[in-house]
Amino acid sequence: MAKAAPRVVLYHATPVAMEPVRSAMARLWPEAEAVNLLDDALSIDRAREGEELSEELTERFVDFGRYAVRIGANGILVTCSAFGPAIERMAAELPVPVLKPNEAMFRAAIGAGARIGMLATFAPAVATMEREFADFAAEAGARAELTTVVARDAIDLLRGGDAEAHNRLVAAAAPELAGADAIMLAHFSTSRAAEAVRATVRVPVLTAPDAAVTRMRELVGG
Repeated sequence: MAKAAPRVVLYHATPVAMEPVRSAMARLWPEAEAVNLLDDALSIDRAREGEELSEELTERFVDFGRYAVRIGANGILVTCSAFGPAIERMAAELPVPVLKPNEAMFRAAIGAGARIGMLATFAPAVATMEREFADFAAEAGARAELTTVVARDAIDLLRGGDAEAHNRLVAAAAPELAGADAIMLAHFSTSRAAEAVRATVRVPVLTAPDAAVTRMRELVGG
């Protein structure tokens, strides 16, 4: 009997993150069975909370992860970057690998140099991501300085269906980080602007979906 393909749950808190990781899975790990779980109320309520993530929202987030295990997940790849503490709790509690959306990209960026830029579109996620980046740098023993620029209104345009305008706004913000050794596109949804950003700067531009899928494959053993 042929071995069953690993089931990877792609855990989404916003619909705009779905296509970039679906594409990355198809290109980099087509043998896996990728299934989607979406609760876009999570990102709506996260935006209302501001910088700090509440216990109530954390528990809601983790409970959705428990459901992923019940439907047979061999690994859970979270695609929303605004729930760091909740993802950590989920990883500690669940019996399968749980990957933060930017973990692999952070590691790649730290290897690129000491001056790292980050282009974000969802401001409530920035504080959590900056803390996570600092933790990864400390763990690696690296002296990496992170500068973040938020492309205002870009995420609202994308949610409204105007990906081209979203990409233009993200690319227009990129020259502020032209002096960095590498630029990270903060969210899975932002990765669709990668080519537009690369056309405006001459430094490496890193995206989260490809790095995350590659790392999840290593963790699950696919």
